[in-house]
Amino acid sequence: MIDLRSDTVTKPTEEMRKAMYTAEVGDDVYGEDPAVRKLEEAAAAILGKEAALFVTSGTQGNQIAVLTHCRPGNEILLESESHIFYYESGAVAALAGVQTRTIAGNRGAMNPADVKAAVRPSDQHFPETGLICIENTHNRAGGAIVSAANMEEIYQIGRENNIPVHVDGARLFNAAAAAGVPVTDFTINCDTVQICLSKGLGAPVGSIIAGSKEFIQTAHKWRKRLGGGLRQAGVIAAPGYIALTKMRTRLAEDHDHAKRLANGLNMINGIEIINQIDTNIVVADVAGLNLTSEAFVEILKQQGILSGSFGPTLVRFTTHFDVTAAEIDQAIETVAKVSKQ
Repeated sequence: MIDLRSDTVTKPTEEMRKAMYTAEVGDDVYGEDPAVRKLEEAAAAILGKEAALFVTSGTQGNQIAVLTHCRPGNEILLESESHIFYYESGAVAALAGVQTRTIAGNRGAMNPADVKAAVRPSDQHFPETGLICIENTHNRAGGAIVSAANMEEIYQIGRENNIPVHVDGARLFNAAAAAGVPVTDFTINCDTVQICLSKGLGAPVGSIIAGSKEFIQTAHKWRKRLGGGLRQAGVIAAPGYIALTKMRTRLAEDHDHAKRLANGLNMINGIEIINQIDTNIVVADVAGLNLTSEAFVEILKQQGILSGSFGPTLVRFTTHFDVTAAEIDQAIETVAKVSKQ
């Protein structure tokens, strides 16, 4: 099988597996796991923040950020197809007691003027705006990069109104790699950030949230409340450290493979690539084949290619380090054969 469903499907490298076995561990709830502390310290330094916290998933990291920044009855501003709004099971309402105010973006980027207009004035009829969230790269916009300039404008709006800004940066290192800049060019424009270790970086589990020391101290308590306090967590933090420190430099290869795949698929009658390929996500419209995305995905599966439905006629392909250039070519050939049939 050539698995292009997501970059979450990667298997840990041999170095990661050995690190898991040999990790020096302790009880992380007591702050005694050396591998976890090493990972958190490295993450804070790389992301340009005072402190960091190892969490079980990107969703948990985002939810901890909302819970830490907001209080019940607040409103958060976020892009209308962002992961926090679209794919996190309504957790901000269920857990934090906040409501969402969505803003339609352009390729995942909110217009700063729209963000400014959405900030609630002081009035007893309105909820207070408690948080602004940015997703970078933006999943449902096809892995689009939200520019540092756009982030800076929104961050300034937040500062002017005393509203914190959180970045769901699950694939933020993809943005930095594609833009050819340090990740701090993006993280300087937010108060807190969440990054996934288990997507493009290839760790088997885990994410990081980073921010001020005060924020992380409170986030610790929310992690505990959510059942995220871990014991001898070094066995999963050790491969996370390798992912963070060694896997960032190869992300451009995934982006090249995505462009290669998009170019090949776009040459096939009945298939149209609908997104600009900024990073490692390709979104194909198969309406021209008179098939639903679910039917097309199932046909490809039978031919050894795994992909994902992304809408009624949209199919998502995601490149990662477990897929080679030769397999990208094989995938293109298989889709072409299926499409002719």
